[in-house]
Amino acid sequence: MNKVRFGVVGIGNMGSSHAKNLFDGMIDNAVLSAVCDVNPQKLDWANENLSGVSLFNNYRDLLTSGLVDAVIIATPHYLHPVIAIEAFEHKLNVLTEKPAGVYIEKVEEMNSAALSSGKTFGIMYNQRTNPIFRKAREILLSGEAGNLKRVIWIITNWYRRQEYYDSGSWRATWRDEGGGVLINQSPHNIDILQWLVGMPQKVTASCYYGKYHDIEVEDDVSAFFEFPDGGTGAFFTSTGENPGTNRLEISCDKAKIVIENGKLCLWKYDIPETEYRKFTSAEYKNVSCEYSEFIPDKDEKSAHNQILQNFVNNILFGEELIAPGYDGIKGLSISNAIHLSDWTNAPVELPLDSKKHKKYLDEKIKNSKPKNKIVKDDSIKTGKASSRWDVNW
Repeated sequence: MNKVRFGVVGIGNMGSSHAKNLFDGMIDNAVLSAVCDVNPQKLDWANENLSGVSLFNNYRDLLTSGLVDAVIIATPHYLHPVIAIEAFEHKLNVLTEKPAGVYIEKVEEMNSAALSSGKTFGIMYNQRTNPIFRKAREILLSGEAGNLKRVIWIITNWYRRQEYYDSGSWRATWRDEGGGVLINQSPHNIDILQWLVGMPQKVTASCYYGKYHDIEVEDDVSAFFEFPDGGTGAFFTSTGENPGTNRLEISCDKAKIVIENGKLCLWKYDIPETEYRKFTSAEYKNVSCEYSEFIPDKDEKSAHNQILQNFVNNILFGEELIAPGYDGIKGLSISNAIHLSDWTNAPVELPLDSKKHKKYLDEKIKNSKPKNKIVKDDSIKTGKASSRWDVNW
């Protein structure tokens, strides 16, 4: 195989952006062969803008067409694992948009299908390419920061107006989207958090549903974590604050990391704080430290295209995946645990009791109500990712 032939299933905001990047040759050794969508308007757009690319209105026809080696799944969330499982059955490579799914049981089924197929499986966790997060991970994995004491992430600059939620009948509903800020905007943050400091073992959370918007899902979340080695954490996210904040603090016994406004600040202690606290006699004096900053250069390729290029390189050359699809279950486990903790008004242990979570989610879906507002169709705004992703990282 000299080039990977791609099919894109779902050509809305993100799917059309991936399709256009492939079509325009932005990804080396890759070609766009087919796209699929159930919306005729989107296929009309594809016919006008993706000349020569095969069009489908049923994803199963695309999967069995013989035209593609890999699929990008950019559909509503519940369909991510459903389509991925069928793609693996047809021995196709799969790159899914985030989240991996809405609930753990189906994602476990998807991971099992991926493993059985032996094909490349990736997820669009594009923030793993961010040089600041990569630098933080390098520091933490090297051991120079020491043991985790506390991690705090305030990520409230996912601001959304009511118009955003009214732009699609599926948005912000339990039936069609499966959640709010936790399942739509914050999966990147939750993934990066666990990618840097590992998985918590206990989650206690409060969610607020329709606090700032006329929606039935959560738009404001406060969560607290306990980690296996004694570290603690807090995570705050919202789509109802403007201007919002994006500040990540990671405190360890040998160093402290703060990421904010496109910069990583690092304080490296001359003596581990745990030793200084026990043996120094200097009353009220802070431990001395070395301060440094890391400000990355701009990457030539967008974060999405870096993930896509890495996915192609894995298929053709065996390059290690930046974001393996199997990792999607980790962040989803945390967001599911946050929901379950709020629904039960109790702490939730990880690994998650997925059946218990699904029981509560099914009740939410059962009571999900159709939107009573006139919904504006944004389906023809395709070909470029909208500015809603222009978040100050």
